Amino acid sequence: MYDKNSKEPFKLSRTKIENFIKCPRCFYLDRKLGIAQVPGFPFTLNSAVDTLLKKEFDVYRAEQKIHPLMEHYGLKAVPFRNDKMDEWRENFVGIQYLHQPTNFLIFGAVDDIWINENQELMVVDYKATSSEEKPTLEAEYRQGYKRQMEVYQWLLRQNGFKVSNTGYFVYANGRKDLKAFDGKLEFDVDLLEYTGDDSWIEKTLLDIKKCLDSDTIPGYTSDCDFCIYQQKIKNI
Repeated sequence: MYDKNSKEPFKLSRTKIENFIKCPRCFYLDRKLGIAQVPGFPFTLNSAVDTLLKKEFDVYRAEQKIHPLMEHYGLKAVPFRNDKMDEWRENFVGIQYLHQPTNFLIFGAVDDIWINENQELMVVDYKATSSEEKPTLEAEYRQGYKRQMEVYQWLLRQNGFKVSNTGYFVYANGRKDLKAFDGKLEFDVDLLEYTGDDSWIEKTLLDIKKCLDSDTIPGYTSDCDFCIYQQKIKNI
């Protein structure tokens, strides 16, 4: 848990930053007081798609060839080859950077990184869904996906890499229009382009520091399901 008197860097994941943005109160209860939210169920099918996509792109990474998906979208890039790729992908490790003003050790595990013809790194995130409509980034709950990518872009920049503002979401959309299951799922795979802006991160980290240093629990967040539940429980 966070101790403002500690000299040791405080590890802060990309996910916890997102939790703060969504609800400072729940974030404070978790990181300062050790009262975490009830964990959700694991998305095992999504994890399977994620793993298989990594294996597939790793083949093209080893050969430094353009993947057919990139070619289909006219993208002149190849999967980035670096000795730290496995480390950067590992949960609870990922890409790391010590933010000196807060003494936070920021980290996040990427799905993939590509490199374009200008030698700029491009952050890539894999997503899996099953929708009758083509996936977009417009839904409210997907705004967090954009911030997720921007944190990864920021982390790579802090580590001295030349990073493109343009990132990509590889979206695997499970098909429901087939006649039968036949022991397999089929997916349409789309590539969604996103232009990131990481300018919000610095201020957010300072806000998190201020929140954690305070001895006052933040107020309830009106659209947070956990806050709404807590308030209703108190009234029983």
